[in-house]
Amino acid sequence: MQQPLHARRWPVGALFLLGTGFSQPPPASDAEEPVIGLLPGNGIGPEIMAATLRVLAAVEHVTGRKFPLMTGGAIGEEAEAITGVGLPASTVAFCEQVFAKGGAILSGPGGGRYVYDLRRRFDLFCKFVPIKPAPELADAGRIVPAALKDVDILIVRDNRGGVYQGEWQNRFGAEGRIAEHRFWYTESQVYRIVEVAAKAAAHRRGKLHIVVKDGGVPGISGLWRDIGFALARKYSVRAIVLNVDLAAYELIQQPSQFDVIVAPNLFGDVLADVAGVLVGSRGLTFSGNYNSHGHAVYQTNHGCAHDLAGTDTANPAGQMLSLAMLLRESFGCHDAAALMIDALSETWRQGWRTADVAGPGTRVLGTQAMADQVVQEVLRLAEIHQRS
Repeated sequence: MQQPLHARRWPVGALFLLGTGFSQPPPASDAEEPVIGLLPGNGIGPEIMAATLRVLAAVEHVTGRKFPLMTGGAIGEEAEAITGVGLPASTVAFCEQVFAKGGAILSGPGGGRYVYDLRRRFDLFCKFVPIKPAPELADAGRIVPAALKDVDILIVRDNRGGVYQGEWQNRFGAEGRIAEHRFWYTESQVYRIVEVAAKAAAHRRGKLHIVVKDGGVPGISGLWRDIGFALARKYSVRAIVLNVDLAAYELIQQPSQFDVIVAPNLFGDVLADVAGVLVGSRGLTFSGNYNSHGHAVYQTNHGCAHDLAGTDTANPAGQMLSLAMLLRESFGCHDAAALMIDALSETWRQGWRTADVAGPGTRVLGTQAMADQVVQEVLRLAEIHQRS
């Protein structure tokens, strides 16, 4: 099956692993197919994962491809309640097994320290967050459609340094409880993430925004600034330094100015959520996390949404898009990924929406009914292609 027409609506171009300096995962043996390791997660996680897997089954049916699945155990808050930690040893062993088979992890939302500990354990230092509004949802967001024209942003976030990977403690003194947190960045940490971003910019439109906070965090900001300019010169891209508060403002005020944004851990996390406004809902956001061996964990960018759990109202699109990213990036299955994206786009175009992206005259569906519609579009698009 050739790549469907609309696949470029969520282009991964700069995310091809070899194009951004990663090595591919080690090949599986001839007797093994690369596997998708599932970690359904907490809150709405199991519901949106189930909806996503139904779409995957439809894609398998029409493409003839088979993607073996392995399911891991508890993560995040659920794991903490059972084992005392968000990333138990059994989950680490599960991920190791998936990676050894040349596979990748598809994760649902997990609370607590789960994602930070997972990134530390497997050195998943690089997070890619694609931000490209879907034209089919132009009526659903808070931003006027004209401001979203030509918006195509790649946020490259460091996962391994900074505040989230620091050291902390609580102690008591004369003023009562004192909370301490120590964090840092090394030159090598900053160099490797900024180099990935600079290479991505060189493969895209040649512009790299480096996010810092000069006055508030001068030492770390200076390190990021110096390395950013040096690598921009090396890869012949234009470097622009922005303080994080202005970067958040400009993302909403004039988003089309951005190409690749590279940011420290905390800043990248916040900016990715701000950028969720551009696509219409946090429920549509997704990302991939990578180490230098090509091992990857794909996820939604939203949380567990416990208030929606069990209500069949959560938007499964972010989980579906994270799976499409997995198929394309880690497995090279461009046709399968594009078919998923096209089916989701066509479902939106026909006016089927979950409540968070409902617009005038659209029809609101629950989580599983939305999956039903996407499945029907997968089958319909495949039939049209076969007739053409």
